[in-house]
Amino acid sequence: MTSFRRLLALVLTLSLFNVSMVHAAQAGLVTTEQVAGLAAEAPAGGGHARLAAALARDDVRAAMERQGVDPAQAVERVAALTDEEAGRLAGQIENAPAGGIIGAILLVFFVLLVTDILGLTKVFPFTRSVR
Repeated sequence: MTSFRRLLALVLTLSLFNVSMVHAAQAGLVTTEQVAGLAAEAPAGGGHARLAAALARDDVRAAMERQGVDPAQAVERVAALTDEEAGRLAGQIENAPAGGIIGAILLVFFVLLVTDILGLTKVFPFTRSVR
């Protein structure tokens, strides 16, 4: 029985000694904005690769040419961006609402319609002014 007590005392002593050697972990709070920023900065492929893939699409090239932008010059400008700038731009492109131009056109239409009805402008022939 004494050998069992000595063994138990030895195991408990070593356990307490081992516990005192463990270092405490330190953690800090991570905000949602920090996590979202990291996710936008470092997705698979990186910003340059995603922008290059977008510029290589035929519909994008055709749209740039319609706007008077040389696709080769656009590729050169993307290559000149830093990694952070390319990641931020790629994130903005991915998060841009599809059909955003339609919303802008509708906003302008409704503003002009209201100003026509109020008699401030005369853009649409189908409106009658309240004045």
